[in-house]
Amino acid sequence: MIAAKQQPSVPDEPDPDAGFMREALGLADLAAQAGEVPVGAVVTRAGIIVGRGHNQPISSADPTAHAEMVALRDAARRLGNYRLGECTLYVTLEPCAMCVGAMFHARIARLVYGAADPKTGACGGAIDLPAEGRLNHHLQVAGGVLAREGGDRLRRFFAQRRGRVEAGGTEDEACR
Repeated sequence: MIAAKQQPSVPDEPDPDAGFMREALGLADLAAQAGEVPVGAVVTRAGIIVGRGHNQPISSADPTAHAEMVALRDAARRLGNYRLGECTLYVTLEPCAMCVGAMFHARIARLVYGAADPKTGACGGAIDLPAEGRLNHHLQVAGGVLAREGGDRLRRFFAQRRGRVEAGGTEDEACR
C-alpha cells in the first residue's frame, strides 16, 4: 500500500467538516476558472486529505469526471487500494446517482455535502440512495455543510453563463 502524502487538516478551523468543505470550495473555484460547473471534492482518512478533485467533464471529454469521481480516483491511487472504507468524502454539491454508486463500491464510510440538488441529487434531493435498505453498503450522510457558499458559486456560474447566452453566445448544457 502506498502511503498518502501527509496533508494535515485545515488549520484554525474549529469544525473539521467546515474546514475540509472549505478545501472542497477552493477546488470548486478551480473548476469555475476552467469553465466547468463549480463543484469540488476532497477525500480524507484520519484527518488527512488523501484525494482531491473538481469537475472536469468538459475539459477531459469524460462524462464521469465529476468532482467526486476525480477525488475517489486520486485517493485510491494514493492509497493503493480502491476500497476506501475508513474515508470521508466532502463535496460542495449533493452527489448524483453515479457518484453515490461509486462511493458504495469504494466503501466510503461517510459523505459530507454542501448544497442540496433537488434535480439530480441522490442523497434526498431527487432520490435517496443511501437510505435504500436493499443495497449492500451504507454510509453516513451529512448535508448542508457550508451550503450557502457552495450554492452561491453555482448561482454565480449559471448567471454568468445565462448572460453570455443572452448576449448571443451558445449554451452548453452540461449537467455538471
